[in-house]
Amino acid sequence: MISVRDIVKSYGEHRVLDRVNLEVAKGEVVCIIGPSGSGKSTLLRCINGLESYDEGQVSIDGEAVHREQPSIHAIRSEVGMVFQRFNLFPHRTALENVMEGPVYVQGVPRPEAHRQASALLAKVGLAQKLEAYPAKLSGGQQQRVAIARALAMQPKAILFDEPTSALDPELVGEVLKVMLTLAREGMTMAVVTHEMDFAAEVAHRVLFLDHGRVVEEGPPQQLLADPKHERTRDFLQRVLKPV
Repeated sequence: MISVRDIVKSYGEHRVLDRVNLEVAKGEVVCIIGPSGSGKSTLLRCINGLESYDEGQVSIDGEAVHREQPSIHAIRSEVGMVFQRFNLFPHRTALENVMEGPVYVQGVPRPEAHRQASALLAKVGLAQKLEAYPAKLSGGQQQRVAIARALAMQPKAILFDEPTSALDPELVGEVLKVMLTLAREGMTMAVVTHEMDFAAEVAHRVLFLDHGRVVEEGPPQQLLADPKHERTRDFLQRVLKPV
């Protein structure tokens, strides 16, 4: 479903991604971990065509992804993206935020978009918040609206860029619960996360990125419990145990 081959991305003299390779099969969940500044978010943005890359190849379901190509908008509509910040329209209700893409991008009739959006908000536990504006929702509720908005486009895959990092600790669980449900339903997902328990439970594979390079990857029970690379072990010790 998602193929990244030897991609390179630099900002001036700083190489953010250095020959990164990643494959995500249909229905697979891959969690990407690593320290801040390791290139995790940039990798997702290159996959979705939000960032250009200098070398290599990215493809979604066999179609090459290039930010400048005319078909990039169609590709983005097939690959949802959920960001750290919720990026909801503040002047639109939860329902209107979810309806926006299907109506204005896909041309779905408003009554059908309304029905689908209502069902998706119920799916993420917000059936009682259809008419609420973002300012009246908690951070966890706003992020669940953002997930429903991504699902409304009926994507082939969803990319999650640290979706719980901006949330208060007590709100993290409600978002992870929705993501866990999606994973169990077979949604193809690439997830940048610092939630190691979530990665251990949900991921088929975990990829550790550091200084723009894939240091190690493998099933979570191996990589998280018994990493082979010293840099991976050092990172996990710092993440899993207070310094």
